[in-house]
Amino acid sequence: MIGLRVGSSLTTAVAKALSPRPALIRFTPNERYVDVANIKSQIKRNKTNEKAHERNKAVKSGLKTEVRRTREAIAAGDKAAAEKALATASKKLDKAVSKGVIHENQAANRKSAIAKQVAAL
Repeated sequence: MIGLRVGSSLTTAVAKALSPRPALIRFTPNERYVDVANIKSQIKRNKTNEKAHERNKAVKSGLKTEVRRTREAIAAGDKAAAEKALATASKKLDKAVSKGVIHENQAANRKSAIAKQVAAL
């Protein structure tokens, strides 16, 4: 596999045009990396991995949002809103576990921590 470090001015389309094979573009804060695989199965795995990466990122982002909403309701002292937000956050955490995005124990620890805070209201 060839790893090319690409400057930030290079677009995805240009990066893909550099090689006749599909390229995997990974963005980091300062640079982009283009991994051009030589093996057909690895090219397919790169596509699959990129899709999974995007899906997992979306699930984790939704998780963080729901947990944040619960913590905001707790900070505001609104018990009814906090309980409702806790139920939604718990559902999202369980869904993330079932999709394999986070570990079961991590979800249990997060649910326990925010449930204690809601109960203390």
